[in-house]
Amino acid sequence: MFGLNPRETATLRRLSTPRKIQDFLDRIPINFEKHGNTHLSPRRVLRERKAHCVEGALVAAAAFWLQGKPPWLLDLKTIEFDDEHVVALFQEHGRWGAISKTNHAVVRYRDPIYKSVRELAMSYYHEYFRDDGLKTLASYSRPFDLRTLGDYWITTREDLWELDDLLNKVPHYRFVPKKNEHLIRRATPFERRVLNTREWSKSDPRT
Repeated sequence: MFGLNPRETATLRRLSTPRKIQDFLDRIPINFEKHGNTHLSPRRVLRERKAHCVEGALVAAAAFWLQGKPPWLLDLKTIEFDDEHVVALFQEHGRWGAISKTNHAVVRYRDPIYKSVRELAMSYYHEYFRDDGLKTLASYSRPFDLRTLGDYWITTREDLWELDDLLNKVPHYRFVPKKNEHLIRRATPFERRVLNTREWSKSDPRT
């Protein structure tokens, strides 16, 4: 299916639940893009055995689609000078959850307990801060359905740079009302120290 070979199809079919998808992504190294920026398709992730957040979200979306579920992405935008994040959304019994590939101790998997996409997105807000404690999430997107692109994104050899432009065009909603911006408290030195743990090291040759 989707142009996948039998081995690739079998790998994705084994990822038959959100927990199995997340466990699979947690086992593969983070992609530090040591040889230049990448935007790998699920096929290339399966072959290269590493992924950053968008690449991991695409693998999750492909696995969901193979199961007959919608391949949704959620874009989390930040203020300037911080990296954005993308997760794959799913629903179980009317509640939202998310698959997240990250190298941080937080901003990870979300159990399907959230009543709305906004409620789920808000759960990331307090975890997302820079080394100086500044909280940086600015907005979250409407769910983006990858089926609108066809299925080429699952197996293409080319980097999927166009996906960035497409996600930028999706309506986004602010996290913080303008009147409350001055009320946001920075993460404390203790929080910053505790949450600064990284799962994968750049010195690891697998990354």
